[in-house]
Amino acid sequence: MQDANIKDIPKIYTTLEKESDRIGFTMPSDLYIGSLLKTLISSKPGGSFLELGTGIGLSLSWMLEGMNAESKLVSIDNDELLIGIAQQYFGTDNRLTLVCDDAAVWIKNHKLEKFDLIFADAWPGKYSDIELILGMVAVGGYYVIDDMTKQPNWPEGHEEHVKRLVAFLESREEFNLTKMNWSTGVLIAVRIK
Repeated sequence: MQDANIKDIPKIYTTLEKESDRIGFTMPSDLYIGSLLKTLISSKPGGSFLELGTGIGLSLSWMLEGMNAESKLVSIDNDELLIGIAQQYFGTDNRLTLVCDDAAVWIKNHKLEKFDLIFADAWPGKYSDIELILGMVAVGGYYVIDDMTKQPNWPEGHEEHVKRLVAFLESREEFNLTKMNWSTGVLIAVRIK
């Protein structure tokens, strides 16, 4: 099996990569995490999904491709430029709500909502506000994070944050957890109660 042979790349993906290069965006999600997100989201028809860290919209393109017509997705970023680019490419999709806000504030204001999949690709919901975000995962829902193996853009000392986060998630009895040394290092937790 050749896992690098990904056949279902979203048509918009190459355009978004060019946008990423044009504006100097250096934190794009890779093809593997996108493919995984599409697959997981496809398992939840009519689902409610949350992305923390829209970025340039690369992972967003995969998530939208995995959703059916009845599904809804909220994607949040605090960067007006990035949200503007996402709006330009995805703004007509009525399944999507794009939010330009501090994710930590948004999480606190929406903590009672439940989601079938949360992709936490920003500091809030991954390294801060973790209790609140885990409480927003529906029973049977996924909590997905990537960049769990050392990345070139990590600031000094970031590995300790990762170790603490993994240990914290391993201690949670209401989640089943799988850690994968694949892509950029992926962790998937499923709420079981």
